[in-house]
Amino acid sequence: MARYSFSAAKNDLACGDREAATVLVLINSVFQVIAFGALGWFYLQVLPAWLGLPTTSADFSFWAITASVLIFLGIPLLAGFLTRAVGERARGRDWHEGKFLPKLGPWALYGLLFTIVLLFALQGDSITSKPVEVARIALPLLVYFIVVFSAGMVIGRALKLGYAKTTTLAFTASGNNFELAIAVAIGTFGVTSGQALAGVVGPLIEVPVLVALVYVALWARKRFFAS
Repeated sequence: MARYSFSAAKNDLACGDREAATVLVLINSVFQVIAFGALGWFYLQVLPAWLGLPTTSADFSFWAITASVLIFLGIPLLAGFLTRAVGERARGRDWHEGKFLPKLGPWALYGLLFTIVLLFALQGDSITSKPVEVARIALPLLVYFIVVFSAGMVIGRALKLGYAKTTTLAFTASGNNFELAIAVAIGTFGVTSGQALAGVVGPLIEVPVLVALVYVALWARKRFFAS
């Protein structure tokens, strides 16, 4: 829910397509539930071996990562589906969208903020005492957000999707589910691990950069897209 709230917020600020954003976030969430464990095993064990690099020494398995994803992403996804299905059937869509969702929605962000504050409290010493490592995490993320967002805008314009859908595509492609990454890092490597530190630094870079890219998208609408 927190990821959808943030995705919807930046998409709305940039005047993107809300319905398209909902569908893309749903597809992305389902894909992560299915593939996250396999991807974690591939990047932590298989790919380093191919490149001649040391594999992670953590005691984990494919199923441990998959279980973390099912708990922290699958359960909220299922709860959201059941809440809508039951709420609309019992009280109608107007009540569900007009009264229930406005009261429930902010709690997702409250939970995300609480998690980040708690992790900062546990990782505060590492962040302040290891600025070089923080920079090594932050700089590649900064490049990633800019490159992927730009590629999404260029591809959307080339496909003539229109500004709203192009902006939604670019923001969805460039966004990262750091809440899930933090949950998996804690469950697999521990709350004080370097992997958890990377997960904490991620939102520090993602939030201000993507908010700045909202202004870039609004500028691009006037410059490259018909009104």
